[in-house]
Amino acid sequence: MSRYWLALFLLLLAGCETTHEQMVNQGYPPAYADGFQDGCSSGRQAAGLMAGDFRKDVPRYLNNRQYESGWDDGFRQCHAMQSNEDLREYRERYWDERDRDWQKEKDQGAARAYRRN
Repeated sequence: MSRYWLALFLLLLAGCETTHEQMVNQGYPPAYADGFQDGCSSGRQAAGLMAGDFRKDVPRYLNNRQYESGWDDGFRQCHAMQSNEDLREYRERYWDERDRDWQKEKDQGAARAYRRN
């Protein structure tokens, strides 16, 4: 029974790791992980998510290739993911409104047809 609880604890602990910690544990250099984390926050902010902050250690970006690569990759990936999520939400909302409008028009047309008969 204690092995079960230990395995559960380890799974929960792994789920609490930050992206930075996960990347370092997977073998990415810490400077790359730092850049990725900063770039990701900046990418989400640039895509319109107010929760993200624009973060970029400019001297480090200019002088540390790993930080630069991590920042660029993080920015691109998180910007694209946030943009895609925003687009998906917009489409769902837009199509839901179109469906409601169509259903309303159909119901009104049916009501007019029934009144005539």
